[in-house]
Amino acid sequence: MTDIRPRALQPPLWLRLTSNGFLVVWLVIALFPLMWITLMSLRQPIDALSANPLDVIFGKLTFDHYKAVWVTNGFWRNFLNSLIVTAGVVSVSLTVGTLAGYALARTPGALAFWLLILALIFRALPHSVLVTGYVPMFLNSRELLQPLWDAPILGGVLSWFSASAPTLYGKPWAVIAVLVAINQPFTIWMMRSFFQNIPAELDEAALVDGCTHFGAFWRVIMPVMWPGVITTGLFSFLLAYNDYLVTALLLDAQSQTMVPGISQFLNRETRAADQIEAIAAAVSITAPLFVLVMVFQKQIVSGLTAGAVKG
Repeated sequence: MTDIRPRALQPPLWLRLTSNGFLVVWLVIALFPLMWITLMSLRQPIDALSANPLDVIFGKLTFDHYKAVWVTNGFWRNFLNSLIVTAGVVSVSLTVGTLAGYALARTPGALAFWLLILALIFRALPHSVLVTGYVPMFLNSRELLQPLWDAPILGGVLSWFSASAPTLYGKPWAVIAVLVAINQPFTIWMMRSFFQNIPAELDEAALVDGCTHFGAFWRVIMPVMWPGVITTGLFSFLLAYNDYLVTALLLDAQSQTMVPGISQFLNRETRAADQIEAIAAAVSITAPLFVLVMVFQKQIVSGLTAGAVKG
């Protein structure tokens, strides 16, 4: 296709060659480790761990490591646990973040500003600092919640759901609440930035036509916001899907997600097969991310170019 831009607007040749060269170098550096571990996961241990790179490239093809990971070691349970946690985090984060972002974008004044600053400070804290406060509460949750079950009226209502106070440790729904609390400031900031790019005149026109505030939000604003919602949802998904610290500390072995679940292949006696199985598990975790990005690539690009990350 012929470039019809004026010659003065086209970058010089040396700049285009330099930028394309850096792009190629970056792609090689970024993709080479993933391609290499994929090849290793499809080779026999003697070829995969060989000092000769040709053995890894041209070694005998085998899917035994993936069978051992998913069938023998039951990695499919970790996959289901990851789906539960990520689906819960994305659903709650988007629901709360969308409503909060819309309200903050349409609310002028110092209160909205300081709420955003407090959210940003909370988001800037390291996960290790936040989880340190959650661990004692999770481990001692039964003792902490028992007075509620012993209360005369409230205890009778709660007993319909559980005969005694439950423990939070090892419960996916409790971990979902923790990850939402950690992720929510970032979600609110992104959604607020999207809503600020939508003229407030659309809200006013909908109100003049007889819509309520929620009706204007749902029928007029949200159809325009879908690229932003998908982009923000992807970031929420990545936070929950790739989390290690929170899920490793607050979930038991039966409820463990995939990322901390890889450690089970390295906690046994060190064998070559265990190392390759861990690599196969890592490749299995990475594959859904590529599929997700490819499916929603248009919405992601549309959302990022709309200015979602500028705020």
